[in-house]
Amino acid sequence: MAHSTAVAGSSTSRGEGGDAGRGPRVLLYSDDRTVREQVRLAVGPRLRAHAPDIVWAEAATAAAVVEAVDQGGWDLLVLDGEADKAGGMGLARQLKNEVYECPPVLVLTGRAEDAWLASWSLADAVVPRPLDTLALQEAVASLLA
Repeated sequence: MAHSTAVAGSSTSRGEGGDAGRGPRVLLYSDDRTVREQVRLAVGPRLRAHAPDIVWAEAATAAAVVEAVDQGGWDLLVLDGEADKAGGMGLARQLKNEVYECPPVLVLTGRAEDAWLASWSLADAVVPRPLDTLALQEAVASLLA
C-alpha cells in the first residue's frame, strides 16, 4: 500500500519493499498539483503487472528539485516545461549541465511544436500536451528500462 509524506518542499509516495524490491524512484516537478496528479494517474502505480510500485516524489519548486537531485537516488526526472517561474526545460538543461550522471529527464511540453525547444534542454524524452496516456507510459518505461 502506498503512502505520502512531505519532504523539504516535495511530497513522496512510496511503495512497499526495501532496496531489493524497491520500484523505480521518479521525481515529478510541476508548480500545478493537477498536472502532477495527471502524470501519476496516466503512468499508473507500476510499469507492468507484478512489478514493484513506482516511488513518486513531487516537487512544486525548482529549488526543491535541485535539492532532491543533489541528494541523488533518482531513476527518472519528469519536469513540467510549462511551470511558472522556472520551467522544466531550463531546469532540465541546468541539471544536465551541472549534475554528474544526471538521471534521465522527461520534459512535458505545452504542445507538440515545442519538441525542438525541448531538444535544447538536453531532455532524454519529450511528451506534449494534451497528455496522451500511452505516450507518457511508453516514455517513462523506455527511460527506466
